[in-house]
Amino acid sequence: MIVTSKLYDKTERYVTCKTCNHYCKLKNGQWGICRVRRNENGSLKVYNYGIITSVALDPIEKKPLHNYKPGTKVLSFGGVSCNFRCPFCQNFEISFADLSFSYIRELSPQDIVKLAEQYNADGIAWTYNEPGIWHEYVLDCNTLLKRRGYFTLYVTNGYSSVEAINQLKGLLDAANIDVKAFNEEFYRKLCKASLEKVLRSVKEFYKAGIFIELTYLIIPGENDSKDEIKAFAEWVYDLDRKIPLHFSRFHPDYKMLNKPITPLETLEMAVKIAKDVGIEYVYIGNVWGHRYEDTYCPNCGTRLIDREGFRVVYINLDKNKCPECGYKQNVVI
Repeated sequence: MIVTSKLYDKTERYVTCKTCNHYCKLKNGQWGICRVRRNENGSLKVYNYGIITSVALDPIEKKPLHNYKPGTKVLSFGGVSCNFRCPFCQNFEISFADLSFSYIRELSPQDIVKLAEQYNADGIAWTYNEPGIWHEYVLDCNTLLKRRGYFTLYVTNGYSSVEAINQLKGLLDAANIDVKAFNEEFYRKLCKASLEKVLRSVKEFYKAGIFIELTYLIIPGENDSKDEIKAFAEWVYDLDRKIPLHFSRFHPDYKMLNKPITPLETLEMAVKIAKDVGIEYVYIGNVWGHRYEDTYCPNCGTRLIDREGFRVVYINLDKNKCPECGYKQNVVI
């Protein structure tokens, strides 16, 4: 199904897509960086509406979201393509695919609701590839899903435009946003994008009232210096020290097979730096059984949520307060 974009400007020479921070200026017949939007005679057409490649019922902890609805199940959907070009992408099979990808099916927004009911999901996650390039479809689906009482999530690279984020207000409940490094050169060389624009969008998601958690994939030799991690943690602290922060272990993938797995010592160093800066909730990802899978009270250290991998063992909260000291937690139950 081909639809017309909800976000573009038009001049005599080109259209400007306003869906993401690339703001592609497209001449007639030209495709955007996302490879799913094209200028057709002055109208911006969207070709990935309802295109599905991946469906799974996941624990919300797998997204990862640790402080939003812990222990719930989300029906996760992925499509095709991306507006980044990361050589370390762990879902490259679909993120670098285009509309000719073999394993595609089409689902209407009504189909999404039916599947959520069929699988007894608590919420829906738009994930696996970049959901921001699925904007029109997400808006239509989330409108129906919210009416049925489901919560809705993004797992995103954080490149949605302010215009797109404003349209998501009230329709998107939470997002895990990847901040892939804290230096512009990394983003320019590896992602073909801009750190400054990602940080701007993180602030816009936050201002829109969308619950956010941030993930920083630590890649040895690329974004793992103490100074860079500290600068990132300080930026998060200045925005809101209660934002949960995930330091995730890298494993070699796609075109970055020459890098080693992130040492555990580096991940633990990052946690210490962030906690010393004052971030209240800091996690380690992709390390099964580590103590920093769990949630602790920032005030007294009581273990509030015990996890084994993606499974919640128990939740020890008095509504959203620590049962020991009464400290109010940034946790949505």
